[in-house]
Amino acid sequence: MPPKARNSRAVRKISASSALRSLGPGLVTGAADDDPSGIATYSQAGAQFGYGLLWTVFLTTPFMIAIQLVSAQIGRVTGNGLAANVMELMPRWLVLALVLLLVAANTFNIAADIAAMGEALALVIGGLKHEHALIFASISTLLQVFVPYRRYAPVLKFLTLTLFAYVATALTVTIPWSTALFAMIWPRATINANYFLMVVAVLGTTISPYLFFWQASQEVEEMNQGRVDRPLRELAKGGRVALDRIKIDTTVGMIFSNVIAFFIILTTAAVLNAHGVTNINSATQAAEALQPLAGQFTFLLFALGIIGTGLLAIPVLAGSAAYAVAEAFGWHATLEAKAPEAKGFYTIIAAATVIGFGLGFTGIDAIHMLVWSAVLNGVVAVPIMAMMMVIVSNLKLMGRFKAGSWLLVLGWVGSAVMAVAVIALFWSFLAGG
Repeated sequence: MPPKARNSRAVRKISASSALRSLGPGLVTGAADDDPSGIATYSQAGAQFGYGLLWTVFLTTPFMIAIQLVSAQIGRVTGNGLAANVMELMPRWLVLALVLLLVAANTFNIAADIAAMGEALALVIGGLKHEHALIFASISTLLQVFVPYRRYAPVLKFLTLTLFAYVATALTVTIPWSTALFAMIWPRATINANYFLMVVAVLGTTISPYLFFWQASQEVEEMNQGRVDRPLRELAKGGRVALDRIKIDTTVGMIFSNVIAFFIILTTAAVLNAHGVTNINSATQAAEALQPLAGQFTFLLFALGIIGTGLLAIPVLAGSAAYAVAEAFGWHATLEAKAPEAKGFYTIIAAATVIGFGLGFTGIDAIHMLVWSAVLNGVVAVPIMAMMMVIVSNLKLMGRFKAGSWLLVLGWVGSAVMAVAVIALFWSFLAGG
């Protein structure tokens, strides 16, 4: 092989390797957004409205990228997590109230996710769903407490591969692509309360407060593991390489998340909606409904995907709650620390997971837990998003790395869209009640 060709090939290999290494917190955050609860929402959207809600995936993508970029940049530039930064601008009592609501929402979400994982494994291999749920809860907690961040981060990154099960699922069924793509580009909206509520549900599932807290704190973890272990605002020069890495990582992660959501809606629309199955209340119910209509292999892929994404999402949900609480109280907050060095931090992780598991025995069904999670997330999301936009444009906090105009515009528009969605969510509850 000529030297020039060998050099070109080497450059491509280095570029591919470098691009892969640049993926981390953003990729994991995006993948964790497609947790079993999210899968349930997307499955319900496809089953109830067919291809009519595919457009929502594209609506949310730019806003999701923008707001997660904001959270990531806040973490890396300031060297502190989101709660610590918000404390700089808001009264402590208000931050504590928002953090308490976040922890409650995350705990309900963990409960629904653990229950779905236990049910999914019971569907695949049999056995008692509560026993399976206990195993998943225990594994998640033990890994976070006893495996340091530098070793745990690659595990989470590897788990993102499980989401490809939903791409594979779509390839096992017959999809009328021309019909689906036309409906995506030119949707025929059924203007009624149910349709509007589902749009709100998809938006709320995609843009969630726990993702903000998690990614900001993960950038701090990455900073402490990197060659430049100082906040970017403390550097006299440079730092753009780190922000470029964050942009690539976050953009890829959020697009990946929404591509998976697209395939879940697509599959359930092509199989369930097409066969008149329009009432889906959980991810495992969607998997069960697919079995007689699409076959055993499709069912297995869908069910195993629930387990894989749950193993990724539970640590993110519990971890984001722990970061928020620890920062609000000034505790040591890092997954790199050993348990005795960060007792409060790890106690929150364990408590959120254990309580979430315990809620499965209370008789509260997963749907009600998700409703409460959605309401609490709505209460937290809008003020936190607004404060994030204030922080990222604050010269004192961000220094020369304060956000550019395009990010500010997208972030504020995304915050406004989320505010409208939350108002609509509360209106639907009040109207329904």
